[in-house]
Amino acid sequence: MIKKNFKGRCRKWKLKKCKDVMRAYSDIQAAYAERLEKDDGVKEFQCNVLLDGLEEGEYTSDFLCVKADGDFMVRECVERKFLMKPRTVKLLDASRDYWLRHGVKDWGLVIDAEK
Repeated sequence: MIKKNFKGRCRKWKLKKCKDVMRAYSDIQAAYAERLEKDDGVKEFQCNVLLDGLEEGEYTSDFLCVKADGDFMVRECVERKFLMKPRTVKLLDASRDYWLRHGVKDWGLVIDAEK
């Protein structure tokens, strides 16, 4: 999850399954986008989807995917070192609750590998 108007570095490129230009704000997000592009179980995806009306502020979910069977899947990218930070936990809980309210049951995390 990132703030809506995040001003950090951004890598942009076009992928067939991504509705818009893919904008990755982290290496984890970029690597997972490439993985989704190759995954036959994913029909299409959007990145940096606004969580409209979120109490914590204007944040975006990293990936909203449409699976081959028509179900939705949401993935949030998190660096391992931030996983237990209170603010990160609060935002991830808010994201999970937001998507559950919108009928998305397949919600999960994408975490960088241990070093």
